[in-house]
Amino acid sequence: MLISRRGLLTGAAVLPLACSRRAPERPNLLLVVADDQSWPHVGAYGDKFVHTPVFDRIAKEGVLFTHSFSVCPSCTPSRTALLTGRYPWQAGEAGVLYGTMPAGMPVVTHQLEDAGYRTGFTGKGWAPGDWRAAGMKRHPNGKEFNSRKQHSQVAPGIDERDYAANFADFLADGDQAKPFFFWFGSTEPHRVYDPNASDRMDRKLAGITVPSYLPDTETTRKDLAAYYSEIEWYDQQLGKAITLLEERGVLEDTLIIVTSDNGMPFPRAKVNLYDGGLRMPLAMRWGRKVQGGRTASALVSHVDIPATLLAAAGQQNLNGAAGRSLLPLLDGKTDVARGHVLAGMERHTMCRPDGNGYPMRSVRTRDFLYIRNFEPDRWPTGGPEFVSSNKTFHGDIDGAPVKDEMLDPANAKRFARELELCVAKRPGEELYHLASDPDQEHNLAQRGSHKEALDQLRGLLETDLQTTGDPRIEGRDPWKSYPYRQTTGFGASFNTALSEEQRDRFRGGKAHKPE
Repeated sequence: MLISRRGLLTGAAVLPLACSRRAPERPNLLLVVADDQSWPHVGAYGDKFVHTPVFDRIAKEGVLFTHSFSVCPSCTPSRTALLTGRYPWQAGEAGVLYGTMPAGMPVVTHQLEDAGYRTGFTGKGWAPGDWRAAGMKRHPNGKEFNSRKQHSQVAPGIDERDYAANFADFLADGDQAKPFFFWFGSTEPHRVYDPNASDRMDRKLAGITVPSYLPDTETTRKDLAAYYSEIEWYDQQLGKAITLLEERGVLEDTLIIVTSDNGMPFPRAKVNLYDGGLRMPLAMRWGRKVQGGRTASALVSHVDIPATLLAAAGQQNLNGAAGRSLLPLLDGKTDVARGHVLAGMERHTMCRPDGNGYPMRSVRTRDFLYIRNFEPDRWPTGGPEFVSSNKTFHGDIDGAPVKDEMLDPANAKRFARELELCVAKRPGEELYHLASDPDQEHNLAQRGSHKEALDQLRGLLETDLQTTGDPRIEGRDPWKSYPYRQTTGFGASFNTALSEEQRDRFRGGKAHKPE
């Protein structure tokens, strides 16, 4: 059963509702992207602690996807996929944090603009990096609308930009007869968080479900509550944007896609190929065009988003894109489902000597997750000795209270299991049986009990990487030569290992807000 009326056990396909009036030939397109939000943390998926009435409304009035995945657990490459339909290894310097956009790379925004769409964005678009550095002439997200600020003071860590007011400026800009594509890019729930956020919430911390790979402590629960508070803020801002569409009478003629770029900024989530880093919230609403109240359990990928937007606009897919349109799933068809999804990672922060990354690839099916770590002798998080570009050890984990508590030497024995899962070196292959191990903690790759599955997934991954032109599977490593294009701050010149003087200067320093 792929798509069902929510709560009913039926395998019948559901046809779209008939339109009460003729809809425009080309819909408006609103792509909403949260920053560092993992899959289960909205009410529509059953999370009882967080309050997300706007996301839940979009899911109720549209289609809720339960198995949607990013292609990379890092901001820049994951956003590249949403704009280009390409995997990180197909995207050149756009496939690493603080990269750039290759000049000739086809982008969904540009194709829509060339086809007569008004295009724009607010908040965080394609970032972080320097999109101009390789010669691209047009912003990959369209015209920027970021001048409006919140009228009242916001909590620490909250973006001061008024997303909805900026969206209103966009809606009033340009030829009103043209359809629009708009990227609504919240910077929440990215760190840094308000340390006192949990004190203002009207819920007890006991209601939080702590992932099994994190220590269940008051520090962790408060940190998760702060993360939840930013999800709730972002949901409120999204609600204001939806109200603008309603007031202008165009809500029913707008395809709305709501997702996140990658997983939550906690150990073993963001910058990891486990579900905590890759499994994404996703809901789509298209007014009268698509019947609501349904759930799609098909495996889908971020590389499918550009193809979906373009198909809705009556356009062909981007040249070189790996994705496929999800519109058939919205219409109740079941014959376009994927059998597996791919993901990969090269370099996040500069947290290893000589700019080395931690190359890994994964293939996920319904039953298994297989990960190949190409450099298992390296630390997956950067390690305990090298000070990273965000001025911390284990630099591929964002600075956080839960990180500090876990890495406190006084807690080494107490959190031995969690430390092993979150920061220890990993073998060359990992295999997890998802039904019995949903948090992917028990590696079966070396146990011999699932050799057939291991062999099949290893072969499947290698074939797909060869087909999609991955340099890594061919034994090449172009990523090491890519500059770290952080335009301001410590990372601007961070392309080699730190000197001893720099190590001493930054040792123990507090992390700034990472990307």
